Amino acid sequence: MKRVESTISFGEHLRNLREKKGMTLKSVAEKICIDTSLLAKIERNERPPTKQIIKQLGVFFECNEQDLLNSFLSDQIAYKILDEKADLSILKVAEEKIKYLKNVNNEK
Repeated sequence: MKRVESTISFGEHLRNLREKKGMTLKSVAEKICIDTSLLAKIERNERPPTKQIIKQLGVFFECNEQDLLNSFLSDQIAYKILDEKADLSILKVAEEKIKYLKNVNNEK
């Protein structure tokens, strides 16, 4: 199974996978049943993939779906922090909130 590189964007990783297979955007798009322009936008990080598309890409490229999802979500978090000019300490606060929310949800 191929592992997602953590420092490149989801779109860049996707393009790398496609190019390593020597495939065109059109051929990959046809195989996973999406529009070629949509796949191009996802590769350029102009459009977010749906969970279904991530699942299809994982199957097609023989990648772990959760690794691909983590790559996509980490992009979203990184861009949000950059856009807000937030300090990286916000990640520690978010981690604590996640632990708290998991506990609250488990108690229900």
